[in-house]
Amino acid sequence: MAIKVHNLSAGYDRHPVVHHVSGIFSDASMTAVVGPNGGGKSTLIKAIAGFMPLMTGSVDFGGITKKEIAYLPQQFEIDRTFPINVIDVVALGHWPRLGAFGKVRQINKDEAMQALAQVDMAPFAQRPIISLSTGQWQRVLFARLSLQRAKLILLDEPFAAIDGRTTHDLLHVLEHWRHLGSTIIAVMHDFNLVRDHFPQSLVLARELIAWGGTKDAMCDENLARASARAGEWVEHADICALNMKGAA
Repeated sequence: MAIKVHNLSAGYDRHPVVHHVSGIFSDASMTAVVGPNGGGKSTLIKAIAGFMPLMTGSVDFGGITKKEIAYLPQQFEIDRTFPINVIDVVALGHWPRLGAFGKVRQINKDEAMQALAQVDMAPFAQRPIISLSTGQWQRVLFARLSLQRAKLILLDEPFAAIDGRTTHDLLHVLEHWRHLGSTIIAVMHDFNLVRDHFPQSLVLARELIAWGGTKDAMCDENLARASARAGEWVEHADICALNMKGAA
């Protein structure tokens, strides 16, 4: 089920951050979204996830439903002060199937423990989440994602500020999900990780610079073009006067 993005523009207060992006994420592909800071990478991910309205264009999910889409924001966007244990956070991954008021049964708890074991966090099941390190917390969030069994997984800088071992382990989790048939799109800032682990790349500098196989898309010429575009930006883009899909 390929995911088709057509003429997508998105931003804030009618000021576009991402301009007229079109392309296709192949079924069960693994794509890195890269580009300069402020280039619209996170905006693109949020727009695809449905967390902000489109100013122009559309996204064809190829039959994937909202319940089959998983989104992991950057860590600083998640409040960890709520008094909840690790196992309860992971169990939230069942919600797309059980609903907010569905009863969590023993089999669901067992699956949550298995998910924690897969990321080496089973001994921490009863720990409060506020006690975890950044890397441990990301492992927990990946365990929760695994329970969602999503067909489309969107991640915003999933390896920022975490240790090398955790990054290595979680990259293998992503690759496992891809082999199970999930389509994975991740905002990335480490080009070496992208070249080593992501077969596809989308280079974005508010507008599409390149999209395709990582070796070709992330060639020096395309990265230089993206960097040059960053130097041309104004503080606020012109207001987009075109249709605001979903803004009502």
